Amino acid sequence: MSGNIQLLSDTLAGARSEGRAALIAYLPAGFPTVDGGIDAVKAVFDGGADVVEVGLPHSDPVLDGPVIQTADDIALKGGVRIADVMRTVREAYEATGKPVLVMTYWNPIDRYGIERFTAELAEAGGAGCILPDLPVQESDVWRQHADKHGLATVFVVAPSSRDDRLAKITAVGSGFVYAASLMGVTGTRQSVGAQAQDLVRRTRATTDLPVCVGLGVSDAAQAAEVAAFADGVIVGSAFVKLMLDAPDPGAGLAAVRGLAGELAEGVRKR
Repeated sequence: MSGNIQLLSDTLAGARSEGRAALIAYLPAGFPTVDGGIDAVKAVFDGGADVVEVGLPHSDPVLDGPVIQTADDIALKGGVRIADVMRTVREAYEATGKPVLVMTYWNPIDRYGIERFTAELAEAGGAGCILPDLPVQESDVWRQHADKHGLATVFVVAPSSRDDRLAKITAVGSGFVYAASLMGVTGTRQSVGAQAQDLVRRTRATTDLPVCVGLGVSDAAQAAEVAAFADGVIVGSAFVKLMLDAPDPGAGLAAVRGLAGELAEGVRKR
């Protein structure tokens, strides 16, 4: 079975044809439980997310701030495994027909086996992977397997990336480019900042891929701000925090569904 890179591309193109940015949500697998995590992904889709990134919990998440680290720790203590990540992708995709990616650090894939991981992700209906710590110059083998199985390879660029570096990254990426709005780790912030807009401008000069901005967006106003210059708005910590703060699982699902609805309105007010 081939993965759903085309579904991802079509979804992002569809948002652009509507004159808006896409809303991309992030939630870790296995949090608060495997079943609860699957329900959460479905809830943000129900609320209006176009794409969901399913995080593969990792013990040393260098890009993630304290909110996502806390959720990852809960998932890992609950015994989450890569099989649970694949199940999350499968059930979310089968329930919604919308693109689901996995966001993961490289070590778990390397240990699991590249061919095994890409084949299982494609079979689950996954659209691809976001790989924040895989250097482009060391990505050939991964990309060969991802291409064979119809999976996108999404690389992360940062405000510190020089123009020549941006060109090298975007030349081999697929699906979209993940533009980190600032230097630092994930988390909600008061302002996304001008760095993000400049990074999108410089990245677009090197590629026709959609450029989606993450790190820091937490409400509809910020989503609208980013949607004015980016092809997609990525929100993670704000969803996870709502689930961490919820008094019970049902309240958590209602909260993330509600936030997705507000953000979906925000990306339409660009």
